[in-house]
Amino acid sequence: MSLKQWADNGWLNPHRTSREEISNLLNIVERDLTDAQGDISPDWRFGIAYNAALKLCRILLAAEGYRPSHTLQHYRTLAALPEILGNARKADAEYLDDCRKKRNIVEYDYVGGASESDADELIVFVKAFKDDVITWLQKHHPELI
Repeated sequence: MSLKQWADNGWLNPHRTSREEISNLLNIVERDLTDAQGDISPDWRFGIAYNAALKLCRILLAAEGYRPSHTLQHYRTLAALPEILGNARKADAEYLDDCRKKRNIVEYDYVGGASESDADELIVFVKAFKDDVITWLQKHHPELI
């Protein structure tokens, strides 16, 4: 299913992004990566790293001319990853969806749901993913970077 079909279903809204918006989102990613490596609980480190990953997916959607509708916003933002970067990234979208579920638990249900290794793994993932997103932007939307 294409992003256009997602929009036709009301899952995405058309969005015109700008170099400034993309720059601001990349700055949030940098801040979150720095903060996620701070001396705070694994739950917060994980949640902050998750936010950085979500922003990278939001950059991809914005560059393609969309933003998620309000219903299931995080889920759809992450699920769009293989639609934009290709099916080879489907496992990454599934990993990030698992992170979304864990982030919801540590944010709303109880303390201690994320371990140090969970946070470290997600931070490593986000660092590599950030490089991939920037490379993709340079190739497909150089006017935005």
